Amino acid sequence: MSGPDLSNERAARDRGARFVVGVDEVGRGPWAGPVVAGAVCLRGEVPPGLNDSKKLTAKRRVALAPLIEDIAHHAIGEASVEEIDALGIRKATHLAMERAVAALGVSPDHLLIDGNDRPSWASVSCQTIVGGDGVSASIAAASVLAKTWRDRGMVILAQQYPGYGWDRNMGYGTAEHREGLKCHGVTPHHRRSFAPIRNILFPPTAQNSP
Repeated sequence: MSGPDLSNERAARDRGARFVVGVDEVGRGPWAGPVVAGAVCLRGEVPPGLNDSKKLTAKRRVALAPLIEDIAHHAIGEASVEEIDALGIRKATHLAMERAVAALGVSPDHLLIDGNDRPSWASVSCQTIVGGDGVSASIAAASVLAKTWRDRGMVILAQQYPGYGWDRNMGYGTAEHREGLKCHGVTPHHRRSFAPIRNILFPPTAQNSP
């Protein structure tokens, strides 16, 4: 099966779009850290080996990132843990995407967004694509940049808060992460609105007691 290509981008340009921007997010599911979105408008050929970031090794993503940046308008947007807790993960994800698109430096004529959830802020032509990071080169490139950026940030946080394995699990709820919570408790970078963290701070037995 072939990897992502530029067919969706070309179709949009054939309809008159000049700047076709792929958008993807990473970090919806982790218990800690921000949600991060990438926005990419490719200007050149697709880098060899580009694919959905989840199908690439960390080493390959790191190698691809500068190649993507050299041939694209690109930007990253984040929504913080505090924003995730205040808005909910869906709205926070949309906010990260909005920030990424706003930081691009070009005004998109057409958006290609991974998934089936069109954000309310999208005021231009917008196409949602389920599995888009495996189909659209722009979305795949956005996923690689977002994943590389977020992973780098989680490695830095792991140095500041050792014991949770964030440099390996990137904030996801692995056994190592759960053990870290038992030993060290909840940090400022944990998502308190997520049930596993909320239940540590407010145990269900305490909630139900008279």
